[in-house]
Amino acid sequence: MDIYYTDGSCSPNPGPGGFAVIKNMQPFTVGHDLNSTNIRMEGSALIAALKDADGRACQIYTDSEFWLNVITKWAPVWQAKGWVKKGGEIKNLDLVKEVYELYRHSQARVTWVRGHEGDEGNELADTWANNAREKRLTGLVKL
Repeated sequence: MDIYYTDGSCSPNPGPGGFAVIKNMQPFTVGHDLNSTNIRMEGSALIAALKDADGRACQIYTDSEFWLNVITKWAPVWQAKGWVKKGGEIKNLDLVKEVYELYRHSQARVTWVRGHEGDEGNELADTWANNAREKRLTGLVKL
């Protein structure tokens, strides 16, 4: 079973962003956007991991409580209500719909890990997300 770590970076926020996916403790794929937010970059990383897993059983670690809540708690309710929520628009709805659809058809177990607390996979994902943002990297990582 593959193990993924995902992370996103934006500086300033909003501003230039990057994301990274670590697969089995190796840098796997990165992406960047010149005008993004940290939330969008975190979501993009999760989407990239779910796409790579392609429905197979996997473990995904993320330091984004937001995205974990989206896929496990909020999106099912929003979808049932026609993609609306009490209190206004759903921000980043394009990513919300995509990640939720991928997650629903996956065998992924997504687990929150506290960021910047010494978890080796999370630290590696953070480093590569920052590299992607700073160096405008996109695609598979070739070491």
